[in-house]
Amino acid sequence: MLQATIVVLLVTTVTFVLVNLAPGDPISATLGRQGVTEEVRRQWRADYGLDGPIAEQYVRWIANALRGELGYSISFRRPIAEVIGDALPRTLLLVGLALVLSFALGIVLAVWQSERPGGGRDRWIGRVLLVLFSVPDFWLGLVVLIAFAYRLPIFPPSGIVDPVMHDYMSFGGRVLDRLRHLVLPVATLTLLSTAVISRQQRSALLEVMPSDWMRTAVAKGLSRRRAVRRHALRNALLPSITLAGLYLPALVSGALLIEKVFSWPGMGLLAANAIAARDYLLITAVVLVTSVTVAIAALLADLASAVADPRIRVG
Repeated sequence: MLQATIVVLLVTTVTFVLVNLAPGDPISATLGRQGVTEEVRRQWRADYGLDGPIAEQYVRWIANALRGELGYSISFRRPIAEVIGDALPRTLLLVGLALVLSFALGIVLAVWQSERPGGGRDRWIGRVLLVLFSVPDFWLGLVVLIAFAYRLPIFPPSGIVDPVMHDYMSFGGRVLDRLRHLVLPVATLTLLSTAVISRQQRSALLEVMPSDWMRTAVAKGLSRRRAVRRHALRNALLPSITLAGLYLPALVSGALLIEKVFSWPGMGLLAANAIAARDYLLITAVVLVTSVTVAIAALLADLASAVADPRIRVG
């Protein structure tokens, strides 16, 4: 927890300094094309506390953040806590579903590969996973969008619900509408994550396969398939449990691009819009909330590893 606190502090500090050193500011981005005089802009900067040195602004922001006050978003004209409160649950839903599905699919594929390592099924699955592992996030998102929203208009291309008809649907219709909008972004994130997880789990399975207890299980008449699924998998899950917490940052960063491609109104799209608007406080708050979420996930992964492996608890 101490390490997580230090990491969060360092990440938010670097972000705050970098966004303040970048060219432009929120006032220029908001009022730049509205014919507002420089005197009015200076007054706005003074009102929002943007006219002082970076160190002074940072100390003020830290003091407010410790009290739970994240500031006011100039681009959204709303308190930042409210803006993040709307976006965070949507990203957690997207990332959470992708994490569960990718681990389920990745472990299944790893078991199929490990049952006959070096066989035809192992080689073909490995080639497909290597392609998915090498594909950029945004490119796969665009391919999925073109294929299943435009060429074959099966799923909606963007948004979280139908902006026109959603409020007039029945309860079941609203649930189905939300699920249909989830399919493409969740499927894209799942495919991108499955390749890493499957390769990691396959390596862990192959490490335990030569163990004495595996040879004993096969010698007693247990088929290789059942030995892998019943004994090897349980003893090779620890790396995947650790990876679940450590892989969350990659999923969150991937969600930024995926949310932008599919216009999913979550933290990723919020961060992209905040960067475009030079909304300093909103950018820093998004990084703060994201880093805290990642730190909590890593802590939970450590606790889950201790639950899964008694040797860690004894240590």
